[in-house]
Amino acid sequence: MTPNIKKISVAAFLTATVAVPAAAELKYENNSGGYVLLYGQLNPALISVDDGQDTETRVLDNDLSNSRVGLRLMQPFGQNEFTFRLESALGLPNSTEWNQNGTNFSGWTRDDIRFVDFALKGSYGKFSAGQGSMAADGAAEVDLSYVGTALYSFTNDENSGFFYRGTNGVLSGITVGDSSSNFDGSRRGRVRYDTPTVNGFSAAFAYGQNILSSSDDDDYYDVGVFYENTFAGGVEFAAAVAYSVRERDDNSGDRKDTIGSASVLLPSGLGFTIAGGTRDDDRAGQTDPNYWYGKVSYEGNWVSWGKTGVGIDYYDGADFETNGSDTKAWGIAVVQKVEAINTDVYLKYRNHDFDDGTSFENNEAWVLGARWKF
Repeated sequence: MTPNIKKISVAAFLTATVAVPAAAELKYENNSGGYVLLYGQLNPALISVDDGQDTETRVLDNDLSNSRVGLRLMQPFGQNEFTFRLESALGLPNSTEWNQNGTNFSGWTRDDIRFVDFALKGSYGKFSAGQGSMAADGAAEVDLSYVGTALYSFTNDENSGFFYRGTNGVLSGITVGDSSSNFDGSRRGRVRYDTPTVNGFSAAFAYGQNILSSSDDDDYYDVGVFYENTFAGGVEFAAAVAYSVRERDDNSGDRKDTIGSASVLLPSGLGFTIAGGTRDDDRAGQTDPNYWYGKVSYEGNWVSWGKTGVGIDYYDGADFETNGSDTKAWGIAVVQKVEAINTDVYLKYRNHDFDDGTSFENNEAWVLGARWKF
């Protein structure tokens, strides 16, 4: 770690990350109702992780919502809409690529390709093909709160590679990322069908493979059911449940995940979010972990810059990494919208506690970040 990084001040960081001009929408329309849209975002963060003995601090791209660039195309086709989406992460030094042993920066790889997705949408629903979201992608992360920009059901974005340190001062072989997950769905090279929305309900089905990895020949398939509605009085509610299967090519056993989440936002700005999931892994030596998650949030327009959101959450997991293990995590965050430059500035504290019968120090992370979208 260089002395210059250690000495970065909050003021200098904010100046560097949010003092950028707001960009007009990069949208190009044609005479037949179609358009091409260029978009993207940058999400640098000053992250400090304390393993109970040592503290590491870096400025990194936050994997919570990594920096990316993309293109969307929409063209009417009779009574249908044809769409194409191309999107890739930028491959910047990432918050998943560091720990007590340093930074292992991989640069841009094909794993950074997020979407190469073709779709046709009509009254019958939507058919999609290409690299993109499986049906369960997002089913564990339904979240109507504004503070969800920084605080949501996946708790390991900033320090997943960090090893827990024993109370004897020795680093274990267990990382924060090993000790918890929300089992949310993935992106794959897939075919997918989404039903039309009826009274707020819709469903999706998908089958895919990990076409970005030459070492993964497994089959993936899943189904999800979704609901979203705004009730009388302005109460917003959204929920999802999904079931996904990883069918291993080597016949060593399938992995099956059941996940769900729900979120409500009241007109007062008060919000509640819950999530949970279980994993059943037939492969020998694998555990069957489970978790639940809850968050209370509040938001309002308290300053002239834009909306402010605050929240506190709690994660409780069991049987991660080893049978009988116990995982606890809690966090608190504030997110401030800066409308003039289309930026979300956030400050978060996260505490991780893992117990497998060995005495570990808690792992703590502070994050100051800014996500600018264009």
